[in-house]
Amino acid sequence: MPERVLIELLYGRSAHASTLACVEDVPFGVVGRLAEGFPHSIWQLVSHINFWMAYELKRIAGLQPPYPVHASGSWPTHTQPPSEAAWQQAVALFRELLAELEKLATSSSETLAREVSPTHPSHTKHASSLSAVLWQTLVHNSYHIGQIAMLRRIFAAWPPKTGGDTW
Repeated sequence: MPERVLIELLYGRSAHASTLACVEDVPFGVVGRLAEGFPHSIWQLVSHINFWMAYELKRIAGLQPPYPVHASGSWPTHTQPPSEAAWQQAVALFRELLAELEKLATSSSETLAREVSPTHPSHTKHASSLSAVLWQTLVHNSYHIGQIAMLRRIFAAWPPKTGGDTW
């Protein structure tokens, strides 16, 4: 798929709600709430997305970030951020990491085809070109942004101020 589509979906255009809008204006009183039957808060989801975007950006840069021993290693243990400032920092980091991924997505075809070194045995079982890593990150983000949108609806915090489908 063309990189333009990757960038559009990274930001939630087309068939997806705006990625930034889903996260940026969540009322602070909602970010730490849990919905019955769902294990994570919006704070935890955004922190988890940030963890994996930062992880993949380090891997792309040639660093060898340690892979979590268990899935819980990429989730904050508390449902609520320690402060509203911590929440705003997480949102700012989310925005910055998306921008870094966008820059990479505009790379040349040669750069996008370059292999990203594995940091975990599971990486050797899948395509690991820069393009493939960007697409995997996009799909991971999309999955969790959908969860955030659903939680916002459950907590009557939908649509975002900039708009979003309500049907």
